[in-house]
Amino acid sequence: METAQRGFRAGMAQILVEGGRPDANLGRAVRAVGEAASRGCRLVVLPECLDLGWTDPSARDLARAIPGPHAERLAQAAGEHRIHVAAGLVERAGDRLYNAAVLIGPEGRILLHHRKINELDVALGLYAVGDRLGVVETDLGTIGLAICADNFGRSLAIGHVLARMGAQVILSPSAWAVDADHDEDREPYGGLWLDSYAELARLYDVAVVGVSNVGRISGGPWSGRKVIGRSLAMGPGGVVLARGPYGERAEALVDVEISPRPPIARGTAIAEALEARGYRGV
Repeated sequence: METAQRGFRAGMAQILVEGGRPDANLGRAVRAVGEAASRGCRLVVLPECLDLGWTDPSARDLARAIPGPHAERLAQAAGEHRIHVAAGLVERAGDRLYNAAVLIGPEGRILLHHRKINELDVALGLYAVGDRLGVVETDLGTIGLAICADNFGRSLAIGHVLARMGAQVILSPSAWAVDADHDEDREPYGGLWLDSYAELARLYDVAVVGVSNVGRISGGPWSGRKVIGRSLAMGPGGVVLARGPYGERAEALVDVEISPRPPIARGTAIAEALEARGYRGV
């Protein structure tokens, strides 16, 4: 498929996620898909583990396969509204659980399936380490998937690989949690993501979109912490395109215009282009 270079509107769907309540959570996700489509968005990005909540123990009983019923609800919404949907889901695969994400096309078909690689240590008792990384060509451009901490500075090799595979846009379902008493005025949230997204955007001219849910974590190792949105879209060159509001009740659908740029040419041209931009890594 020949990828487009024209810009498009995307929706960052910062929805409430409640631990162990898949029907309610998926219902909010489906409504966000419809609202984004009604605003003229061609893509909507949803949070990490949106069906069950990140590290919620209910996953041991309630996680479903991909493809499966949870992914199918999102696929039906994507097909009904003719929109691309990126979403994080908890996946059951045999005797393993994965923190997974899918990109669904406007025909309601799964185009890309990612499993989180850089899972936090506290989550490894529940989720297995991911085993795949890929990109897909769409009429929006070439898209890659990562999940939350996959984009930490210490694991940014994942983003480097996606960019070198030709990704023009990297989508990152996330769950950005802070201590229950975190004070946004005293310690503004998001510096980590601004730094890591900017490195990829500056080096490779990619756009990076990270979308977090909101709400309280009610189970698992981080029970009691709050997830605070503050979703972030960064464009080529490291320009901040949009940010979501902060807070455990800060549900929002934030529109952002994304203009993909041609990917850096493969082969030796990659090294030359990166050196010209000051990068000396591997």
